[in-house]
Amino acid sequence: MYQGVPEKQLIEIGNKFLAHPDRVGPDDLPALRRILHYHEWRYYVKNDPVISDYDYDRLYKILQRIESEHPELITPDSPTQRIGSDLSADFKTARHLTPFLSLENSYHPDDLNDFDRQVRKLTGEAGPIEYIVEPKFDGSSLGLLYENNILVRGTTRGNGIEGDDITNNVKTITSLPLRAHFSAKGITKAELRGEGIIRKDNFAQLNRDREQQGLDLFANARNAAAGALRMKDPKETAARKLDCIVYQLTFAEGQNGTGVRRYFDTHGEVLHFLSDIGFLVPHDFIKTCIGIREVIAYCADAEARREAYPYEIDGLVIKVNRLDLQEKCGATAHHPRWAIAFKFKAKQAVTTLEDVQFQVGKLGAITPVGKVTPVELAGVTISSVSLHNEDFIRSKDIRIGDRVIIERAGEVIPYIVKSLPDLRDDHVRPIRFPSECPVCHTPLVKKEGEAVWRCPNYDCPEQVVQRLIHFVSKDAMDIDGMGESQVRKFYQLQWLHDFDDIYKLPYDKIRALDGFGDKSVENLRRAIEASKTNPIYRLLFGLSIPHVGLKAAKTIAAHVGHLRELQQWTIEQFTAIKDVGPIMAQSIHDFFHRPRTDRLLASFEALGVNLKQTDDDRPVVISSGPLAGRTILFTGTLQHMTRTEAQKLAEKAGAQNLSGVSKHLNILVVGEKAGSKLRKARELGTVQIIDEQEFLKLVEAGAGDKPERLR
Repeated sequence: MYQGVPEKQLIEIGNKFLAHPDRVGPDDLPALRRILHYHEWRYYVKNDPVISDYDYDRLYKILQRIESEHPELITPDSPTQRIGSDLSADFKTARHLTPFLSLENSYHPDDLNDFDRQVRKLTGEAGPIEYIVEPKFDGSSLGLLYENNILVRGTTRGNGIEGDDITNNVKTITSLPLRAHFSAKGITKAELRGEGIIRKDNFAQLNRDREQQGLDLFANARNAAAGALRMKDPKETAARKLDCIVYQLTFAEGQNGTGVRRYFDTHGEVLHFLSDIGFLVPHDFIKTCIGIREVIAYCADAEARREAYPYEIDGLVIKVNRLDLQEKCGATAHHPRWAIAFKFKAKQAVTTLEDVQFQVGKLGAITPVGKVTPVELAGVTISSVSLHNEDFIRSKDIRIGDRVIIERAGEVIPYIVKSLPDLRDDHVRPIRFPSECPVCHTPLVKKEGEAVWRCPNYDCPEQVVQRLIHFVSKDAMDIDGMGESQVRKFYQLQWLHDFDDIYKLPYDKIRALDGFGDKSVENLRRAIEASKTNPIYRLLFGLSIPHVGLKAAKTIAAHVGHLRELQQWTIEQFTAIKDVGPIMAQSIHDFFHRPRTDRLLASFEALGVNLKQTDDDRPVVISSGPLAGRTILFTGTLQHMTRTEAQKLAEKAGAQNLSGVSKHLNILVVGEKAGSKLRKARELGTVQIIDEQEFLKLVEAGAGDKPERLR
């Protein structure tokens, strides 16, 4: 429900408006406004849009058309009178120094020509206008406030006048300077606009990690970034590796008075200055153009190159370069008249959902996969799409036989954005999620707090095969020549049942199989033998222990001399390791205390598989430095650096970072609003408790290694 109206009803009415925009009239204004408010709420607050940007813009333009024809019907709460809001009750709000405006969108060169004519009319310029064209990032908007060179506040867009104060989360973004030398221009207070965004490669790794942990995959990088910035725990924000790209200086105050124009003549000068003082500015994708024809040509070129850019961009932003001309253009309550967004063609297509198949993962997760009528999308023919889980299917009301909008962004598996219920016929039928495993028929289970149904049968044939495929994969035991087809073949021949069976394969029998020769079998044997000497973190990762990804496997391997030691560990010993939380600790503890794991490790040893720590398992140890041999933990909000920067500084000084307070902790560095960790450290009575300034004094012997922002 949204404000007392079923969401499905709002979507259906909106689709009818889109199907027949010419039939939408003044009597439909209340419904149209409510529909737009609903979609703003889904986009900005829930981070889960149920409509494409293109269709939202079409609805918005219908509203604009009717209100322009009947200005007496404009109401204060109309979407045309304000900016979409992302305010949340979970955070305090803070007022922006300048309004946080949206952008007018365009989809065709004709729109850009109209924009240019308007700019020349407003400015009185007869000749070509100089524009700067920048990438339009598909992330989450941020407001940044600096006072006396220090970042003092980070906010969301909010309602354009005020936004949610998410300063602690913003400070975890390592590409954002906590100290920036605005004073080089005599500026003492500056407000900027930026975009919280995740690199494509980091987003792909984030989803791989979530898959290994049995968690739902993020549909796109924008949702992952927006969700990260609203985390209650800044550590969770930091884990998603956001970047912040700055694109506008909206307020400047200092020795020359107040106003950006008192310090700069052009927007290009602003961007170069921001880059010089440490901000991430996308110079490689920014172009200064003389006249709108050059802008249009660059837009076409940039759209053709969009996949080469390291971040997801959904268009370009065209801005008047001269700040005095920007002032002449002015702004509406919704958008500046001196800038416009040119939106790229969406990576979406309409097709038919023909069937749904249910796949079983290595940890038992049941994943619905939609089979669609093959369609070209972003240069690739798509025949399968992700349906994520049962909740996803229900929330989007997806049915077999539906016409659906699918999207493919970057390397992400194509997924269904929404169905088109107006196009349903009598052949459409509901998707029935199975109550038992489609392979072994074991009743499925769903843990509290999870959206995923799982097959609890560890010996389910498909789970066994998937775990074996993972075991031989590149990041695990890296056995070349043994891919999915070989694993499935050997399993069908009953040569594989568990991980150790890989080291017992009958090579003479393999030679007799079609597709195998003496050379391929010998290469396979050598690859398998070579894997026996792998570092133990690879083996640990390859065992498919729930919640243990590659990073966690490396961390744990560094703390043991032999894998069998983990059979004696308590849960408390696991949680004492940095980045090992209670859920992961319980999972590893349970795995290594099973009788079948004891049998497996004994078999590995007998077969010559390495279980001892190697040089590749050991972390880099700094034996000297002011904190050599000591353990350290940071709690509360630090003022002069992020938690990550402080941890790196501690490591360079020789300390080992811990994730929790225990008898193994030597030093606790306390920032503002420290909580339970400080209380527990005081109760122990053996922990040295210091503040941030004392910590910096302790490590000043290694000042030459300090991050640039600390100098």
